[in-house]
Amino acid sequence: MSTAEFSHKWKAEILATRPLILPKMHRVYPAEVEEVERGALEIMITPQSGEAFLATCALGFAGPSVATGVWACPDPDWLCALAGGYAYLIDTRDPDTWEQVEYRPVVEVRPLVDEGLLLFASFHTLLAYGATGKCWKTARLTSEGLRLGEVCDGRLQGWGWDMRTDREMEFFVDLKTGEHAGGVAS
Repeated sequence: MSTAEFSHKWKAEILATRPLILPKMHRVYPAEVEEVERGALEIMITPQSGEAFLATCALGFAGPSVATGVWACPDPDWLCALAGGYAYLIDTRDPDTWEQVEYRPVVEVRPLVDEGLLLFASFHTLLAYGATGKCWKTARLTSEGLRLGEVCDGRLQGWGWDMRTDREMEFFVDLKTGEHAGGVAS
């Protein structure tokens, strides 16, 4: 598995707590959530050009089975923040331009730099974003739980449990189209 990341035009620091004195620009994602402070991910983001801002990202779920952290996106001006499996894609040049990934929760994030994709895994399917936004979403791959393997010849190998056979099934996803072979939905 590669540990490569996309090049990016920003710096980000995950803060242990919200600063006592807020910076001039502070954005909350999503703005309409109640009690966003409880467990929120606080990130100080400094774009290559423009003003630094504090991003407060609402927590989805607490626990080790969901993703939390900051990832670079295929577009170098965008940042992906995950707070307890809730994924927020933020344009660092214009923090009011953002999108929340539809999976709640995201259980794994995989940057596929050579393919130009940032891959999000739910418990059942995969979703890919490229430099211009959402590229594709797979059909259901497993009854429960995904385990992702290596990329070879433009295909991602993975496994997931099939409740009909009560065993782990292998699948392959075409990284250009999101079409798959194997798994439970074949």
